[in-house]
Amino acid sequence: MGVLMTKKSYYLVKNGKLISKEGNLYFLTEEGEKIPIPVERLYSIYAYGSVSLTSGAITLLSKSGIPVHFFSKYGFPKGTFYPRETLVSGDLLVKQVSHYLDEEKRLEIAREILRGSFHNMRRNLLRYKLEEASDEIKSLEGKLEDMDSINRLMSLEGKAWDIYYNCFNYILPEGFEFDRRSRRPPQNMVNALISFSNSLIYSTVLTEIYNTQLNPTVSFLHEPSERRFSLSLDLSEIFKPFLGDRVIFKVLNKGIITEKDFSKELNYCLLTDRGKRKFLMAYDERLNRTIKHRSLGRKVSYRRLIRLECYKLIKHLLGMEKYESFKMWW
Repeated sequence: MGVLMTKKSYYLVKNGKLISKEGNLYFLTEEGEKIPIPVERLYSIYAYGSVSLTSGAITLLSKSGIPVHFFSKYGFPKGTFYPRETLVSGDLLVKQVSHYLDEEKRLEIAREILRGSFHNMRRNLLRYKLEEASDEIKSLEGKLEDMDSINRLMSLEGKAWDIYYNCFNYILPEGFEFDRRSRRPPQNMVNALISFSNSLIYSTVLTEIYNTQLNPTVSFLHEPSERRFSLSLDLSEIFKPFLGDRVIFKVLNKGIITEKDFSKELNYCLLTDRGKRKFLMAYDERLNRTIKHRSLGRKVSYRRLIRLECYKLIKHLLGMEKYESFKMWW
């Protein structure tokens, strides 16, 4: 099947074309299959095959405010069709840029992003009784306030991720050894999953940012870039342990994804289409899970937690409430 349908997102894992006909959206596969995609149920599209869009499809998607994320064969983001923004606030944009330009204000937000990231790494490690590594990351967390530059913060972040990834061999099943992080391209099965997962989270966060008044190009931890929506990189740091890594642990430890779901070449390793489908199903299932929110007093989906993170950042930028990053409490 070329499309995995969920409540809010469509994942295209085959080559084809998105077209519009009489106000409806369709995905035409290379094999000639015509799959209807109900726009009224559509939240976002993730294209993992070679997918083109007709002008009619672009018009319909733009009118409906639906982003389309494109990925390379390695699972890295190639680009995003970002519809015309309708939630625009000049006041917020000025505040967002001024917080970036003010070094102390920028550092304050960047430190808090890393507090959330470090905390969520530690929650995963403690779940597998890896107390020593958790304490090492906690020690690094205690040094965040002393870091007086973005470069020093990024260096501290790198050390935390090294400690965290070094624990994967104690969490994952035999046959999925993890020596070190390799990205472009991923050189083993675990790296392939991490890269695929991280790119997916980046795009999910970008979709949530689109549905707020935040500008995705103005960031605080990462430097703004012409080629990337850097605010999405910032907020992804918080959610990678919570969303991506827990899915990786699940699909490998439960045997949902096995060695047969990878394609190994001379110097890289990739998920097969079947492997991608399995991971996307597990990931989307996690996004749609709910938890009773401690502040709101009602159930919210894990996806909604990302939007709430955006709202918290907005309140901070507007001087309404100090930003506190999302930290797992369960």
